[in-house]
Amino acid sequence: MRTFKNIQILILICLAVGTVYGQEPMLLSGYIQTDNRIRTESSKYTWNENRLNLRLEGAGSAKYHYFSEIRLRGFGFPSVTSTSDLQLREKDKVYGWGLEFREAYLDLYQFGLENLDLRIGRQIIKWGTADALNPTNNLSPDDLEDIYNFGAQLGTNAVNATYYLGDASLNVAYIPVFTPATLPSGDFAQAFAGQLEVPEGLVLRSFEDTIILPESKMSTSSQYAARFSTSLRGHDISISYFNGRDDLPLLNKMDISPVDAMGTIDITTELVYPEIQVIGADYAGSIRDIGLWAEGALFIPEKIDLVSTIPTPFGTLVDTSVALSDDPYLRFVVGGDYTFKGGFYVNTQYMHGFLHERGKDELNDYLILRLEKTFMNGRLKVAPLTTALAISDWEDFENNYGFVLAPEVTYLPADNIEMSLGTFVLEGKGANLFSNIKDNDEVFIKVKVSF
Repeated sequence: MRTFKNIQILILICLAVGTVYGQEPMLLSGYIQTDNRIRTESSKYTWNENRLNLRLEGAGSAKYHYFSEIRLRGFGFPSVTSTSDLQLREKDKVYGWGLEFREAYLDLYQFGLENLDLRIGRQIIKWGTADALNPTNNLSPDDLEDIYNFGAQLGTNAVNATYYLGDASLNVAYIPVFTPATLPSGDFAQAFAGQLEVPEGLVLRSFEDTIILPESKMSTSSQYAARFSTSLRGHDISISYFNGRDDLPLLNKMDISPVDAMGTIDITTELVYPEIQVIGADYAGSIRDIGLWAEGALFIPEKIDLVSTIPTPFGTLVDTSVALSDDPYLRFVVGGDYTFKGGFYVNTQYMHGFLHERGKDELNDYLILRLEKTFMNGRLKVAPLTTALAISDWEDFENNYGFVLAPEVTYLPADNIEMSLGTFVLEGKGANLFSNIKDNDEVFIKVKVSF
């Protein structure tokens, strides 16, 4: 109950500050959004979210700037199991809600040196030039709660310094404490993990996993990175280096325990976050009116072994295999966009290796395409073709592919108001991102008002 009161007080303070001070020196902005989705085959509701996003920022002088963002959500469905759940003052069993503290940082300009800027606090650090999917972008953890919102990230505490050298800049970031990525739930949980394969003839009774986080000390939990950027005749180029950890867990231990003579087993597992180094480069520019970008990253992981154990009447059998080799592997993206006369827009990308794929033999290819056409002076936007195609084996394409189709219509009935209607259609064969979650087709509707 105390937490709920604190949230109410926080929102009232933000609203009061925005009312009293207005645009100068503080600015309160944000949006309200509702997002609902329904499974087309079963008519089951799968996503029910109402969101209030608040941003507060200002600058007391030319020497500093501050920014904060919070997100209050009513999310999910009733989870009532008893009459006492109906009597909770928090009402969280009737209607789930939560508060996300996304960012809160201070910018200090000309900090000690004329060309040095410093950002301290919780922040989302985005690197890379590709559209949403950036292999060089490894500092802030991925927020994969919404399977269709690729590119979303979580804020993390960091010290982020930028030194300007004319048309060039050097960006150095230090993250003291490792933060893992979030994962999708429900039917979409298998998108990145895939199915747990149980040996033929055995029946799984129970499954339990444990995640081992790195110890919160400088030698094991901190991460750092540096990026040098410059512009040459309108073309932006950068090179970067990251030393930290993969924000997705990796299986490194599995214990199989027989329950009876009929082949029933229990499985317990442990997962860890591998250390990685990433050497990256990216480019963004244009040729005439065609926007172009390219981005690549060489990942150098630590070697992780998978140790499997199973007790037998003759002793415990131990099998050790390689979960992740320390061989470097390359992920990259190339793409471009163009707007034709009349408002017809095309955006396309080719990507080798998705964010959850590790090891040179585990990288799939992806083709991404979006077509848009605007009408009514931009009030109506129709995207008849938004698709991503995954190919896991070009030589046997017909049995190793997956795709998602996401046509969408967006209407702006008034300034700052967006209404969207669309669908997600999934299909595929073999083991890949989209075939792992096929048959989960959905229709969605979103309404958003910004202020």
